[in-house]
Amino acid sequence: MLQPLDLAVIVIYLVATAFLGLRLSGRQTGLNDYFLGGRDLPWWAVCLSVVATETSALTVVGIPVMSFVGNISFLQVAVGYLLGRIVVAALMLPRYYNGEMVTAYAYLGQRFGRSTQSTAGVTFMFTRLLADGIRVLAAAIPLKLIFAGIGVDLSYFTIIVGLAVVTIVYTFIGGIRAVVWVDVAQMGLYVVGGLLSIIVITSDIGWGWIGEAASADKLQLLVLQGNPITDASTLVPSLIGGAIFAMASHGADQIIVQRLLTCRTKVDAQKAVVFSGVVVLLQFAVFLVVGLALWGYFGQQSPEELGLTRNDEVFPKFIIEGLPAGVSGLLLAGILAAAMSTLSSSLSALSSSTVTDAYALIRKTPMTDEEGLRVGRWATVGWGLAFIAPAAFFTSDSGSIVVLALGIAGITYGALLGAFALGIVNKRARAADANVAFVCAAATTTTMFVLEKWVLAVDGVPQVIVAWQWYPLVGVVVTLVVGGLLSLRHAGDAPLASNPTSDERSRV
Repeated sequence: MLQPLDLAVIVIYLVATAFLGLRLSGRQTGLNDYFLGGRDLPWWAVCLSVVATETSALTVVGIPVMSFVGNISFLQVAVGYLLGRIVVAALMLPRYYNGEMVTAYAYLGQRFGRSTQSTAGVTFMFTRLLADGIRVLAAAIPLKLIFAGIGVDLSYFTIIVGLAVVTIVYTFIGGIRAVVWVDVAQMGLYVVGGLLSIIVITSDIGWGWIGEAASADKLQLLVLQGNPITDASTLVPSLIGGAIFAMASHGADQIIVQRLLTCRTKVDAQKAVVFSGVVVLLQFAVFLVVGLALWGYFGQQSPEELGLTRNDEVFPKFIIEGLPAGVSGLLLAGILAAAMSTLSSSLSALSSSTVTDAYALIRKTPMTDEEGLRVGRWATVGWGLAFIAPAAFFTSDSGSIVVLALGIAGITYGALLGAFALGIVNKRARAADANVAFVCAAATTTTMFVLEKWVLAVDGVPQVIVAWQWYPLVGVVVTLVVGGLLSLRHAGDAPLASNPTSDERSRV
């Protein structure tokens, strides 16, 4: 049972966090302020915001259970993520900053035209809706245990609705500046909470859990055996697939690119994205060690033996039952606030893409700054309510919540990254070529995901066709091959310039 002190800490902390975000957000006078923070945020804050956005509650809730039931080999993926970020910093960020763009997909609009920009933007919206619906579910898991601890049995659906409504409020008002500064505070809190958990467990049961974990092969970092195509835990998909996944997520996903565009200079943005890879590596290491410590603390029992309905409830169970009063409340508050800050990041990215990649492109007259701000805020409300559906749908999924979220994001990451690559390496490709290739790539990876998850599943267990890390690579290859073949139609045409005119882009 949670103590009154824990509940008081949770309430006070959430109120203080919302106040801090709104206090630091400043007055939003236009699109540049609301979506890019006036391009005046320090690189270190953006770096931490990137990390908090891509992990948040998924890290706190989902990463410990990976080592609890397995080992620490997930760190291989983090190394791949770092390699992919270096490529993003060197090749993709300069193109965004040279064009003074608001969204990642504005580059595609510049290179291919409005139709490709809208296609990419709409695809991002749909994928982000699904993937971040799962992030809402990740936040609902500890909340359900919190309420159960005070004798209140709430459904996941009720909690999800409450989270969505609360998050909409401060994102509607504060914009991206509020989101970034809240991210910084949340990340510091939940990482400290992870370290405190290790200290508390060790003071209780001693250091013996480390030796026991080593004897059980839970300290295995490199996995060299297994099928590199279907086994997500092996080294090859973790490094290569992880690097390509990071190139897509940090170079072609608006939720991350939007943060990088808030930096003062291109160099600041490059530092933010590369150092975020280092921080993610360290953060994953902390929470994988938390999982090992929990394995020792619970006497090496499985989640089922502990009476849990989901594997992801292991760490929340310890937070409520094993930490001192007050500390439990602080860490739970950090998880919830971090989850809401991540959801607010998605709302900000989705609303910016809605305004720039959809609404502005279908208007016959130029959009004023005030009109864009108004549309962006109401888009925030609409997307916040839309998150409820996928979050509620995936409550019945019993697999790893981290892998589920990454797998869904990977469905269209390849098509997005492939469209960028096609525009850079194939000077003859036109809008129609890119659009058809994009759709083919997204359809291919979507089909693979559906087949694995539902069609080929045996007793509810997915049958893997390819590991989730390979989804982006499959999409990139399909996009480049289909787009390249279609571009052969223009073999007699002159290559497009770096900044083609609308007539050149539309020529087929």
